[in-house]
Amino acid sequence: MIVALDVGERRIGIAISDPGESFSLPLRTIERTGSLHEDLETILEIFRDYGATTVVVGDPVALSGERGLATQKMDAFVATLAKAYGGPIERVDERMTTAQATRALVAADVSRKKRKRTVDQLAAALILDSFLARRRR
Repeated sequence: MIVALDVGERRIGIAISDPGESFSLPLRTIERTGSLHEDLETILEIFRDYGATTVVVGDPVALSGERGLATQKMDAFVATLAKAYGGPIERVDERMTTAQATRALVAADVSRKKRKRTVDQLAAALILDSFLARRRR
């Protein structure tokens, strides 16, 4: 099972693959606690519950393609996650995934309150879909 993370300052969206690793399913959103240790414990519990064999993390590359402050923060997060998880971690360009997820939810007439709860997990699903498509090629 592949698990994808869309890591933000306030929330972490999580998506999983189907057992055949063909498509993604939005799973849940974790509200950040302010403690990286607590956030990682929650994430690792999900990895165990779903039997994660690979983790895919969105890489916040700037629209210009440059690696800025957000990417440096993600590098540090992934390094910490790698020590705690111990399995393979892949990075996927996440440019525009949150915007794409928001547009899809608005088009589906999802209320603003529900969008806030689901946009991050839908963005994680888009990140996972990118990874799965790249792997198929």
